Amino acid sequence: MSASERLSSERTERKSIFRLIGDLPGLLGELIRGEIESIKKEIISKLISVGVGVGLLVVAVGFLFFMLASLVAAAILGIATALPAWLAALIVAGGLLILGAIIGLIGVGQLKRGVPPAPTESIESIKKDVNVIKGTGKRD
Repeated sequence: MSASERLSSERTERKSIFRLIGDLPGLLGELIRGEIESIKKEIISKLISVGVGVGLLVVAVGFLFFMLASLVAAAILGIATALPAWLAALIVAGGLLILGAIIGLIGVGQLKRGVPPAPTESIESIKKDVNVIKGTGKRD
């Protein structure tokens, strides 16, 4: 019997129930290690995306701050043509206060509805694995 024929017959050979049960702890350990690695990779990937996004938003906010300061100065100077400068500055400051309060309240509402970053794909994979082990699900 050649080596390829032996290999072929070993693949098609049916394992005994005792051997399958003996292999089970090793297979479960391998499955758990694989799922943990998958969770790590998914979380790292999400955190990298969040980090890059936050960095870009910080830069954008910096530019917008200086643009907004220029617009505030223009608004004060524009109103100051009709009213005293101190009154123009108070009017613009009051408008900015109202806008800031409204946007802040909207932001707080959005944060409360936010979902913590969870490894959803890995959680679904683990649920499928548990269902397969229970015998209630299909293996992919």
